[in-house]
Amino acid sequence: MARKLKIDTGGTTYAPYSPGITVKDHIWLSGQVAVEAGADIESQTHAALAKVDALLAAANSSRADLVKVTILLSSMDDYGEVNEIYGAWLGDTMPPSRAAYEVSRLPLDALIEIVCEAFRGSGAADSMD
Repeated sequence: MARKLKIDTGGTTYAPYSPGITVKDHIWLSGQVAVEAGADIESQTHAALAKVDALLAAANSSRADLVKVTILLSSMDDYGEVNEIYGAWLGDTMPPSRAAYEVSRLPLDALIEIVCEAFRGSGAADSMD
């Protein structure tokens, strides 16, 4: 029987939720915000992505296993800068599917929140071209 397991790196959570859940090889990460990193989009983006890395590592996975990322922004004016940081963070891994959109407000007045889904061990599969 498959059982869900909590993924947690011991960081601060601001509500009743699990930072991540895994069932077999399927991994879901809750939205990661990083208001403690600073008041600018660059700092918050780098720190939120570092949290994603830490949670994936705790689940014996990595960004290479990401299949879906959702980026919530408090302002689409930050879209270009976030794309540059995100693209560099992905490096040579196959980019996952992604959605990015502006919302009226994020928890703790964060500038960015990043939600991810991964499949452990999926790595950089070939494209369907």
